[in-house]
Amino acid sequence: MFGLLDALKMGAGMAAGLVLYHLYAVSIGYPSAARQARAGYVLMSEKTAAEARAAEMERQRNAAAGAGEEHRRRLEAAKAAEQAARDTLENEIRSYEFELSQTNRACAITAADRDWLLRH
Repeated sequence: MFGLLDALKMGAGMAAGLVLYHLYAVSIGYPSAARQARAGYVLMSEKTAAEARAAEMERQRNAAAGAGEEHRRRLEAAKAAEQAARDTLENEIRSYEFELSQTNRACAITAADRDWLLRH
């Protein structure tokens, strides 16, 4: 049925097909190698993106902690300044009351007036 010549032609055709496939694969790259490279690239890019997100979250957390600490320090400074102003006002009131008592006069400031002065 098949002769030796037919077998040689089929073998030559298969060899030519393999050579053409090899030339095609070499010119554009082996599809399996390209798939593996893409798979590796996807994993690497996902890893890089996750690391960047983690670094950004850490940077934001550190910035928020720094801002919170700065706010706490400013609040303490404002409270200290307010207390110093209150103490100064108390001293001025006492000094004024002492001056009035030295001249045998009474202070006309009531407790409500005093509270109003302390609040403002």
